[in-house]
Amino acid sequence: MKKPGAVTFNHNPLLAKGLPVSRPRLVLIGLLLGSITLVARAAYLQGFNNDFLKAKGESRYARVIEIPATRGRITDRNGDIMAVSTPVSSIWAIPPDAKLTPSDTRQLAGLLEMEVEDVSRRLATQGDFVYLKRQLSPDIARRIAELKLPGIHQQREYRRYYPSGEVMAHVLGFTGIDDKGQEGVELAFEGDLAGQPGSRRVIRDRRGQIVEDVESIRGPRDGQDVALAIDVKLQYLAHTALQQAIETHKAKAGAIVVLDVRSGEVLALVNAPTFNPNNRANLSGAQLRNRVLTDIYEPGSTMKPFIAALALERGFVKAETVINTDPGRITIGRATISDVKRHGPLTVAQVIQKSSNVGTVRMAQHFAPDEMWRMFDSLGFGSPLGLGFPGEVGGRLRAAKTWKPIEQATMSFGHGISATLMQMAHAYLVFARDGELLPLTLTRVSETPTGAKQVFSVATARKMREILELATGPGGTAPKAQVPGYRVAGKTGTAHKLEGGRYTNKYISSFVGFAPVSDPRIVVAVMIDEPTAGKHYGGTVAAPVFSRVTEGALRALGVAPDAPLVPLQVAGGNGEKRETPRGNM
Repeated sequence: MKKPGAVTFNHNPLLAKGLPVSRPRLVLIGLLLGSITLVARAAYLQGFNNDFLKAKGESRYARVIEIPATRGRITDRNGDIMAVSTPVSSIWAIPPDAKLTPSDTRQLAGLLEMEVEDVSRRLATQGDFVYLKRQLSPDIARRIAELKLPGIHQQREYRRYYPSGEVMAHVLGFTGIDDKGQEGVELAFEGDLAGQPGSRRVIRDRRGQIVEDVESIRGPRDGQDVALAIDVKLQYLAHTALQQAIETHKAKAGAIVVLDVRSGEVLALVNAPTFNPNNRANLSGAQLRNRVLTDIYEPGSTMKPFIAALALERGFVKAETVINTDPGRITIGRATISDVKRHGPLTVAQVIQKSSNVGTVRMAQHFAPDEMWRMFDSLGFGSPLGLGFPGEVGGRLRAAKTWKPIEQATMSFGHGISATLMQMAHAYLVFARDGELLPLTLTRVSETPTGAKQVFSVATARKMREILELATGPGGTAPKAQVPGYRVAGKTGTAHKLEGGRYTNKYISSFVGFAPVSDPRIVVAVMIDEPTAGKHYGGTVAAPVFSRVTEGALRALGVAPDAPLVPLQVAGGNGEKRETPRGNM
């Protein structure tokens, strides 16, 4: 008899029916196959293909780190070091591991010359890596290492140092925080200077410290040294002369270029204002610009010798041919071009010596626009010179078919055409090299570069040397360009600045010349932008700078004098005629 409260399951229909015999067998077979698969996979990974597990394991402790290459040095033509990379250290942290006490943080911030709050904020960064400060001196890095702070690490880097400072700033440029070229030669020759970093495999602990150096994967290839054509002695000389001229004439800016006539090497390249590449804090764009290669200006009367040379070359005139410049002005269309004073009849040589606008225009009227354009183009105007320098420009030389008669006239004396100072210095090589134009180079060369072209005949170039020497004599516009013991030749330029399509009362004073006349060795070009101390003529502002630089350069190069040491003959007054277009142009 069933007891009260007893429970039976005999009458449950679900339990009354048995399980199929095949189901447990299938489960058993499935479990057996899974076990076999796992065993086979384990055997395969550990016995036949253990690279996967090895890679996974190594990823937790092994690292491939980069070995930086030493950046190549930059030297001047005599081997003096202009730029060199020095070892420094950067301090970085693993934020989760950097458990610093307030005292530790204060000590670290003091050595880093940072605010405590700034260090604490960086250490609170989410992630496994953060720079605290880059490029510290080895001494500071050593003192930080001695603190043995958890999570604080160092890595070796290089910092570029420029011994010549602001004197070579625009030539060399500078590198960024990662030691890669940003401006100047540093950028232009990045491929040669940078080299190729290497790599090595190491084992790190959980704190990021290297505990074992496993193997070297690839050794670093250090960068190549670059030897510039620049002579640091001439660079210092030009820099000093330019700074003095800018201060004397209270000018906005200025630039100087010195070229080697024989090789086309750039012996000096100076700009002002300048900057210190070792400390570039608070720099402006004006300081960083390499005006010699990136700024264009209307060269004014320094263009006149090319018109005279073309007229001589074509046989339209001779040096003694008389050109009537009366009444001191010439009208073309509705515009009038004037000389400062009435000269009357002048020979071709006197037109350049006295810097007559009217005489130059009368010579230019012999040429078709295409003929003048081809001459300007062959001299390198309108196109970059191809020095490879960052930001180099080609100036402005419009197509001849667009020229109006008045525009052709003004271009003959350097208005309506623009060029860089480097282009002007380069073009004057045709007079110094017997009519031949030579490519320029920023790097030192042992042989004369190929690619020279004959622009004018030897006879024309030598006759122009005689004419340009007259311009630096007592009756010329630049007697202050004379150098004791040497014969010099050149041409002044005094041009109004063009702003917003209109000529202003601001000036660019310039002088381009060469020496010694008997056997030219150097070309020197000087440009002073916006002199404001009361003088603005090229013969008064720029010519004395040419004289100082040329004298020092010739003596430094050991060039023998070709003239007697006699007192210089300087004309009275300002010694120059004002050169500017007049009328509605």
